[in-house]
Amino acid sequence: MAARRDLFADPTTGKALKHLMSAGKVIKESPLPAATQELVSLRVSQINGCAVCLDMHTKEATAAGETPVRLHLVAAWREATVFTEAERAALELAEEGTRTADGAGGVADEVWARAAKHYDEGELNALVLLIALMNMANRINLITQQPGGDYVAGQFR
Repeated sequence: MAARRDLFADPTTGKALKHLMSAGKVIKESPLPAATQELVSLRVSQINGCAVCLDMHTKEATAAGETPVRLHLVAAWREATVFTEAERAALELAEEGTRTADGAGGVADEVWARAAKHYDEGELNALVLLIALMNMANRINLITQQPGGDYVAGQFR
């Protein structure tokens, strides 16, 4: 499968994407735990069906030492025993923040409260931005049919 567009080849979209990648780097350097960031990125990408993001974040998580069991169980995190309560709260927030059309009213107060119980203000802010950024990246990649499978861990550092 070939991508519909190389958005980096166009000066305007290339510049915009570089800014988005810079925002992603700032989030990556935030106090939000790296493992949580990768798990959330995977879950959002699973929900949205973004192959290129699934490829990227699976490989980045693996390179960072994440276990195959946890990576395989992200899709069924509610029934899995391998995630901390904080990670579960982040995954729940990621799901509700991604499936906004499915839940009238957006993110439930209880979901927000569970996340706020485990993350301080800065971490919670980074989590919100990560969820939003991943949803945007997924949509860009889906619209332009970016293929997954060729990503190499550390490629965009």
